[in-house]
Amino acid sequence: MKISGVDIRPGNIIEYEGGIWKAVKIQHTQPGKGGAYMQVEMKNLIDGRKNNVRFRSAETVERVRLDTKDFQFLFRDGDALTFMDKDNYEQITLDAGILGDAAEFLQDGMDVVMELYDERPLSVELPSQIEATIVEADAVVKGQTASSSYKPAVLDNGVRVMVPPHIGAGTKIVVDVYERTYVKRAD
Repeated sequence: MKISGVDIRPGNIIEYEGGIWKAVKIQHTQPGKGGAYMQVEMKNLIDGRKNNVRFRSAETVERVRLDTKDFQFLFRDGDALTFMDKDNYEQITLDAGILGDAAEFLQDGMDVVMELYDERPLSVELPSQIEATIVEADAVVKGQTASSSYKPAVLDNGVRVMVPPHIGAGTKIVVDVYERTYVKRAD
């Protein structure tokens, strides 16, 4: 589907110069003279390159629709992550770099959504919140005010998060995967 260069929005997937790009940031600019344009910061979904491009309103780009499929995470072998297609039980192995920092939150048996372009995996989306157990938490410092007295803690997957003072080691909590923040105590 063709769209005008000024209709690009963050999160749009477009085909540009033979690559598949995701619009990360946009800025609409209307200079005093000359036509308006859209300054778009894009990330290549195949090789991870970033690019800044100006699109004028007269230019058109091809908007790409990605297929989404449900997968289940099976296991990690070094930097290789193995997933199973929940429809046909086929296994696929991907590099951990495709997930970025979120790879640390993968748990065996976790359901994920994979975005595919021509049957080629481009990204993996984890659930936005997961449950994790705290294995190490600093002691509460007496005299700290209650307003912002969060303390560092280490989760069972090795990730460090800030938690309220009443949370101790051995407690199960809910963590936001992409913000890396404490959400609430798990039930």
